Amino acid sequence: MDANRNTLLGEIAADAAIERSSFMVEATTQLRRFMEVHGERLRDLGGLVLIDDDPEYLSVAPDATFRSRTRYQDEATGEWVSETEVIETVGELVELYNPADIYAAFAEAAREEAGLPEEPTAAEGLVDVAGLAPDETMSVGAIGAADAYAGAADEWAATQGDVEAGEPPEGEDDAARRLYDLALTMQERSQVSEARLIEQFENAAEPIAAVLGDFIVVDDDDERLTLRATGTFTAEVVPEDAAGTWRSLNSPDEIVQFYDPTDVFGDLAEALAESFPEVAGEEGDQGAQDGVSSSDTETPA
Repeated sequence: MDANRNTLLGEIAADAAIERSSFMVEATTQLRRFMEVHGERLRDLGGLVLIDDDPEYLSVAPDATFRSRTRYQDEATGEWVSETEVIETVGELVELYNPADIYAAFAEAAREEAGLPEEPTAAEGLVDVAGLAPDETMSVGAIGAADAYAGAADEWAATQGDVEAGEPPEGEDDAARRLYDLALTMQERSQVSEARLIEQFENAAEPIAAVLGDFIVVDDDDERLTLRATGTFTAEVVPEDAAGTWRSLNSPDEIVQFYDPTDVFGDLAEALAESFPEVAGEEGDQGAQDGVSSSDTETPA
């Protein structure tokens, strides 16, 4: 029985690693396309500061490279030290940041640069922000509704065509407005894509996880992540703005509002390797060293 159990656990860990790699490739391709579409606009704008929340900082330069700042306390002197790192490729950026957060940062930065209202909700406001005629349609991501990220699969598939740059912007304001709208669109796509990736894993894990039973992946002060015997993930988190109130996450659409799938799969593989060291082997040990890390509770974009 132990041998069969370990075999099943090994299959779950291996599948999690495969899904993580697949997600990274897809997310990198999508973000690279986004950057290529807006390369000229970013040059015209002179770059953008995407995140400026001490100690976290992220900006994109006119040449489409990124600057990330880290801040740590020197153990010898006790002083705080800041270091700026140049991130030259989209692949490196996706390794460090949740793609949905990257698109959200682009949307927020473009909104502020263009002086747009904080969160347009009225129909007239949406038409004005997007530069659309009244009879044209607009991505639901632009309204900023949290549940818009959980769109049906057929709606998601309908949006997967290549994004066209269209006519050159008339100026910085026009470029920022169009960049803002497209960033929100890509954020929506990323969230839906992430939810579908978790669904695919759950479908594959269902017949295997039944033997394992409920398996606790993460159990921290502000988050609990569990792989159920049904093969589905459930979680409980304390959002930063919830004043200590726990929130239950019972579907992939809800989970991706707080978790990056790379962290979900990586945390699962790491937890399995810790509970059953024999399932990982040398390859699993190396994978853990290469970046399998515990996820942090996030505030949904």
